[in-house]
Amino acid sequence: MTSPWDRATAHLDPPFGVVDLDAFDANLDDLLARAAGRPVRLATKSVRCRALIFRALARDGVAGLLCYALPEALWHVEQGTSDDVLVGYPSVDRAALRALAGDERARAAVTLMIDSTEHLDLLEAVLGPGHPELRVCLELDAAWRPLPGVHVGAWRSPVHTAGDAGRLARAVVARPGVRLVGLMAYEGQIAGVPDATGSRVRDAAVRWVQRRSAAELAGRRAAAVRAVRAVADLELVNGGGSGSVETTRADTSVTEIAAGSALIGSTLFDGYTRMHPRPAVLYALPVVRRPDARTVTLAGGGWVASGPAAASRLPAPHHPAGLSLTGIEGAGEVQTPLRGRELPGIGDRVWMRHAKAGELAEHLSAYHLVAGDRVVETVPTYRGEGRAFG
Repeated sequence: MTSPWDRATAHLDPPFGVVDLDAFDANLDDLLARAAGRPVRLATKSVRCRALIFRALARDGVAGLLCYALPEALWHVEQGTSDDVLVGYPSVDRAALRALAGDERARAAVTLMIDSTEHLDLLEAVLGPGHPELRVCLELDAAWRPLPGVHVGAWRSPVHTAGDAGRLARAVVARPGVRLVGLMAYEGQIAGVPDATGSRVRDAAVRWVQRRSAAELAGRRAAAVRAVRAVADLELVNGGGSGSVETTRADTSVTEIAAGSALIGSTLFDGYTRMHPRPAVLYALPVVRRPDARTVTLAGGGWVASGPAAASRLPAPHHPAGLSLTGIEGAGEVQTPLRGRELPGIGDRVWMRHAKAGELAEHLSAYHLVAGDRVVETVPTYRGEGRAFG
């Protein structure tokens, strides 16, 4: 059975990617409903396509960008995408730091991430004494540490306690050339870990950890915000991720929620009780071989997601239904075999989904935006605009 994506793109030869605008908009509606009035800062690494970023920013409730690299942030300011850009990770890109310091418009729009005085030292070493004032945001480690030596969550900032945050805030305030305007805490152990994978024991354990981690973080983050506000006027307190919107919005110390993956509906977000995003971004690969009665082979397809080397990082066949990767070859550089009972024919397409929301855009120069059964526009990805930010 053909899909609306097949009918819309019958004139195109794969490989190519599509964005189902109905699904994208429905996912955005759901995200904003989950945020319940708390502003959402769009995580650009989960989108990597300016047309989709503009589409999201046009909605009430979406305010500002969370970029993953300083050169990316500078590009968005230059292009007029947003005048409120938080860089989610510390930057040691000397050329980008010099460009930021030398651009008055960018200095007003971009906020750098720091988590130590070493980042301040690096700014001085690169820019020299007396450099123009730069906006900075302090990152609080959101990982759960229930016991000595136990770390549940991403390895990010060394700033873990309210005392740590207060000391760093005082050091920032004492330095010329920087202004502390924000605090961020990303609870990856909640936002990035599915809790409905089908394994009852595993899922119950994940929910237990996430409940306790959320409760601990709410108290610790609130204390850290109080400690920092004692020495600096904060404009923003950023938290969350697509998978933790509910617990993040319940924390009254948070002023905004970061999210992006929920708009795309990649496979890593299939296993959550808190959200059920529709697949909004897919890509088509052509069938080029039928090695036996239960196998077809696609051209290319080895677009594996970052993270631990595991099956969860592989792309997944979505349409036609009933197809699966083989355990021996998986998704290959030049071919991807699929097994199933009812197989497409030579020249037919198989629609695939990437495991992570934004990384598909690194493989494609354009997305075809589909509404119903027609392509309404073809837009460049970051790659299509000649941009790669790591």
